[in-house]
Amino acid sequence: MALTLLVLRLIICILVSPLYLLSFLGVWSWICKKCFPYFLVRFSVMYNKQMASKKRELFSNLQEFVGPSGKLSLLEVGCGTGTNFKFYPPGCMVTCVDPNPNFEKFLIKSIAENRHLQFERFMVAVGENMHQVADGSMDVVVCTLVLCSVENQEQILREVCRVLRPVSDGLGFYFMEHGAAERSTWNYFWQQVLDPAWYLLFDGCSLTRESWKALERAGFSRLKLQHLQAPLTWELVRSHICGYAVK
Repeated sequence: MALTLLVLRLIICILVSPLYLLSFLGVWSWICKKCFPYFLVRFSVMYNKQMASKKRELFSNLQEFVGPSGKLSLLEVGCGTGTNFKFYPPGCMVTCVDPNPNFEKFLIKSIAENRHLQFERFMVAVGENMHQVADGSMDVVVCTLVLCSVENQEQILREVCRVLRPVSDGLGFYFMEHGAAERSTWNYFWQQVLDPAWYLLFDGCSLTRESWKALERAGFSRLKLQHLQAPLTWELVRSHICGYAVK
């Protein structure tokens, strides 16, 4: 089995070798940054349709973390096209961070379609370095389908803890992520085979991340984490985790 895996991965790497060359030259990254938002707009419609009940359940208690101002101050890391906006409670003050500036025009459209929210600002930054967001300034941080593609999960989670407002009962970090399937399954086998190509085609996304381990190591005072098989069309990304952590 191990030999088969190595052979198949080698074949995949050979097939996508032109993309590796373009990536080495810096061209493929530029293409991805330009094109990926258009793919994500279409993917998000399908994803939200199939995951709507899970998202509503995940975000059902957001109001519990409303700050002294009487409004919920929410930071979304890796906001993409704003696909989560419709699940946030009325009056929620939303700040968005994403490393890809090409998402901004799609965010503007999402903002126009979600007038129940108070949009604060969009910042171009990686989740590992959100220095534009002040310490202890957020009631809630949200991160969905992001930990699969970041360079340093541990650093992002440190940044999450830094920007959350310090109170005695802690505040929430909400997450919903795809990741590695169970290691004994064929799904995991094909995730390993296709991961090199997937990484290039989907702007740094990895099929085999075990993001729950980073969450468990992050030192949250409470972690509510659920493993589930998402009702998605794409078998390779059905393995999910979702839940929330308390600072």
